[in-house]
Amino acid sequence: MPLTNSPFPIPHSPLPIFNKMSDAFRELLRKIGSGVHTGENLTRSEAAAAMRMMLLQEATPAQIGAFMIAHRIKRPTGEELAGMLDAYEELGPKLSHPNRETGFSVSSVAVFGVAYDGRSRTAPISPLTALILASTGVPALMHGGDRMPTKEGIPLIDIWRGLGVDWTKLPLENIQQVFDSTGLGFVYIPRHFPEAAALVPYRREIGKRPPLCTMELMWCPCAGDVNVISGYVHPPTEAMFQKAFELRGINNFTTIKGLEGSCDLPRDRTAIIGIYQPDANFERVLLAHGDYGFSSTNPGFESTSDLLKQMQEVLLGKPSELMQSAIWNGGFYLWRCGICPDINSAFIEAETLLSSGQVVQKLEEVSKAVNS
Repeated sequence: MPLTNSPFPIPHSPLPIFNKMSDAFRELLRKIGSGVHTGENLTRSEAAAAMRMMLLQEATPAQIGAFMIAHRIKRPTGEELAGMLDAYEELGPKLSHPNRETGFSVSSVAVFGVAYDGRSRTAPISPLTALILASTGVPALMHGGDRMPTKEGIPLIDIWRGLGVDWTKLPLENIQQVFDSTGLGFVYIPRHFPEAAALVPYRREIGKRPPLCTMELMWCPCAGDVNVISGYVHPPTEAMFQKAFELRGINNFTTIKGLEGSCDLPRDRTAIIGIYQPDANFERVLLAHGDYGFSSTNPGFESTSDLLKQMQEVLLGKPSELMQSAIWNGGFYLWRCGICPDINSAFIEAETLLSSGQVVQKLEEVSKAVNS
């Protein structure tokens, strides 16, 4: 008999009936969330299925949150990350390789994988790097969203907007047109991949970066010949990159132990770089700032307005610590992408491109293409 004097209301509606997809997801969640002794890693196909069900909201909100935190505690494997990338490739946007008729001098697109939750301590350099590459005929592609947890740092999209390039207002087909004509592109997650954007609030709810943040560093929303550049913080992450790329058949990629997990090379310590190329052995490159006459200062990030002011000065060729970081990064990537035969000449070329106005001309070209 019901307790009529109970202060708590007794529900009369039946328990929700879970659909078959959430039942299937529950089995995958159980597999990774069973603890140290009985938990298991997912296969590549299982990881792809789990990511697909999360993107399509076929898993329940409780299941998605539980999966993210359980997967973080367990730690992902390269095979699992490869499966998650499979789902992103199936459901996400993809640009075509820029039209060769526009005269790009390098066939491989430099795809920058930067942590989506941005930067909070050091000044981001990669937008300047992308402009330097595009001004020499190397196509460059970025991807990301707005400010997001857990760091809530400045995202790339805010920097581009401050430089007069608002990628957020363009549908994907117009992004492709800008990419074809200028060699620069940006896949904006909230507009171009809303299924992935819908998972962002879970990051705030669980209070930690889920493994899909690692997967995003490897995501390549571009078809054809690419050089995927992935930043990381912890050395074991690089091994995950290697395994996932191997499984997915990506044989041209670059790993950077960068500033705050970005693709930006540090100057206060030796830059640790991994280079993987078709038909070539793995190459470990160590770049020490002192060997090339650079100081050990990483420009700090104080505010968005201050950063944009400094970037505008760099684009005008004015000397500064940010200019030195732009040359340090731009030179390395010019060498890595085959524009310069050695690293010393690459640093000279990066400085020349900035001081001669060619980079700011490329920015004006991209701004005009986006705003038209």
